[in-house]
Amino acid sequence: MTTRPAPRLPRLLEALLGAGTDLDLRGVLQHIVDGAAELTGAGRAALVVTDPGGSGHAESGLTESDLAEIRTPGPDPVPGTAPLLRVPIHVGDEEFGELRLTGRPGAAPFTVEDEQLLRVLATQAGVSIGNARLYETARQRERWIEGAAAVTTALLTEEGTDDALTTVAERARLLAGASAGVILHPTAEGGMSIVTASSPDDPDGMLGATITPGSPVLEQLLGGEPVFIEDSATDPRMTTHVRHRFGPSMMLPLQAGGQLIGTLALPRRRGGRPYTDLERLLATQFASQAALALVLADARRGRERLAVYEDRDRIARDLHDLVVQRLFATGMMLESTRRRPGADDVGDILGRAVDELRSTVGEVRTTIFALQQPPADPPTGLRGRVLRETASAAARLGVAPSTHFAGAVDTRVPDRVADRLLTALRDALADTSARPGVSRVEVTVETPARSPDGRDGVRLRVVDDGEGGPEEGRGTTVTWWAPL
Repeated sequence: MTTRPAPRLPRLLEALLGAGTDLDLRGVLQHIVDGAAELTGAGRAALVVTDPGGSGHAESGLTESDLAEIRTPGPDPVPGTAPLLRVPIHVGDEEFGELRLTGRPGAAPFTVEDEQLLRVLATQAGVSIGNARLYETARQRERWIEGAAAVTTALLTEEGTDDALTTVAERARLLAGASAGVILHPTAEGGMSIVTASSPDDPDGMLGATITPGSPVLEQLLGGEPVFIEDSATDPRMTTHVRHRFGPSMMLPLQAGGQLIGTLALPRRRGGRPYTDLERLLATQFASQAALALVLADARRGRERLAVYEDRDRIARDLHDLVVQRLFATGMMLESTRRRPGADDVGDILGRAVDELRSTVGEVRTTIFALQQPPADPPTGLRGRVLRETASAAARLGVAPSTHFAGAVDTRVPDRVADRLLTALRDALADTSARPGVSRVEVTVETPARSPDGRDGVRLRVVDDGEGGPEEGRGTTVTWWAPL
């Protein structure tokens, strides 16, 4: 190589300053490449990254054919080809990549001074790249910590409690830059199934996908161990029908206090960038924090449900001990008054009063039963299901139906008959809601209720006072009966 006398110290200092002031890794790499081309007069320059944790390559003034030539490792070009200058870049003790330059004007060779300037630039580049890495590492940690805090806040407040798993899956997907965020739960058969999916591309198609029992990965997942996969589509441990969509993946235990809630999986698209060691560590820590938040949120909701249940149970006891007993005592007094000599003139009035009290006692007892049902659970038995139907119809009707039960409806009416009765009840209430002038609706379920031919069955009666009843007057009665 020949010595080039022109001083280029100002341009070197400018290149060093440009590389040292940028904290974005890709920006640093571009500054280095541009500075190298400027210092040497090269028409084409590239920084080829060999470090797995790097961010690809940066280039300046290159076509695809140029890149193919410059990126090809080997000895100095043979005579007749463009001169090539290569200088390695080290970050600490590791080789990060290599600066490759070619395309000097007139195919002139690179000089010793060119190589010396590039080595100075490469030394500063290693420091700048190390700083940019540290900054990016700190930013990554900050993002994951903020994400974990946001999930915890959402789960431990009223927000996000309705769909806590979706909250975790969605936030983790965004933090990891994954194609999907899914949560798997153990199945009764010994496998694991996707119960929650967050993805911009058809998450519904992933729900229900199952890792079948016997898969080698299950032992680790059910044991609460993280699993890191290079390519989901080709890894023999993966057995779900959606595995072909994805490449690198992390499968992280959602575990707190020895309790395995499930597994958080964060797959990237096929051909996507592999997860770094730092990303794996941060995602594992996020999963642990999210699992703890899920357990705490579930415990908080459990305490709230218990408080509501205890309050309802207290109201039910008060209704039974005070209201029902007083109504019953009043009814007994009226009944004995009606039987006294000389009470014939008020006998009808007293009889109606006694009937009304009995009806009121029945309604209060129905209310007590409803209050004693766990608030978070679906109603069980025919009685509870009928009460749910009438309660849900109240908004359409504009009035809460009065509901009465006679007989052991929960134990005597089988499920197949109960299902038909509920269908008939829904139809009757829908017809009632379409009639004008409804101010009162009574629903009665009675068993045993005999048919005209003497068979035992269950009878449903729905009575309203709306217009358009018999002979276009007021009031409509719908009766339904089925054998037991």
